[in-house]
Amino acid sequence: MPVGITKQAETVQSLWNGSWIAALATGVVVWGLILWSVAFHRKKKHSKEELPPQVRYNLPIEILYTVVPIIMVGVFFFFTARDQDYVNVVSGTPDVKVKVEGFQWSWRFTSEYAGKTAQVVGTPVADYLQGPQLVLPMGKKVEFDLNSPDVIHSFWVPAFLFKRDVIPGVTNKFEIETLNKPGVFAGRCAELCGVDHSRMLFSVKLVSPAEYDQYIASQAGAQ
Repeated sequence: MPVGITKQAETVQSLWNGSWIAALATGVVVWGLILWSVAFHRKKKHSKEELPPQVRYNLPIEILYTVVPIIMVGVFFFFTARDQDYVNVVSGTPDVKVKVEGFQWSWRFTSEYAGKTAQVVGTPVADYLQGPQLVLPMGKKVEFDLNSPDVIHSFWVPAFLFKRDVIPGVTNKFEIETLNKPGVFAGRCAELCGVDHSRMLFSVKLVSPAEYDQYIASQAGAQ
């Protein structure tokens, strides 16, 4: 998994890890029962013994393999619903607001911060470092408003461990809180949207709040 750069990504990673641990534990129990039955209940090659008595059902076992899966599904549902609600929260009071427009075949990012606006528009590229770069401050809440003028795209930054569709006529929103992990991270469209879909690349750069203040001041009003 990519290293998460948001608090929401930490929650997604935790849910994913827990799901894998539960799945592997279930697998160990099932594999163990299969191997046990193969080893101790196989018919010997030259045995003339009759089959053991056959019964129609075993009530305790049937109750067990009915109740246990229901409990497991309930636990999975609880943690999934809890974390999904957290990841989808939009407070309405972000430090930075970014309007994302996905179009065939690149991105327009309009950032609003402290009463100032900066805009970056990209073109199709072969390398995400050549595409439009969205600069964000570390340790801040960022709201994304997603729109498209043509077809469905999908805004995906793998380091967010999250993606959301960009749909014509619909404004999708989500909010993140960035961590103190400076760097440049890849982004791309995750929805097949036409001939240059694979070149619809961009990057996200996390910088310190002081650096972001300098950036937004230098880019304010840029088109």
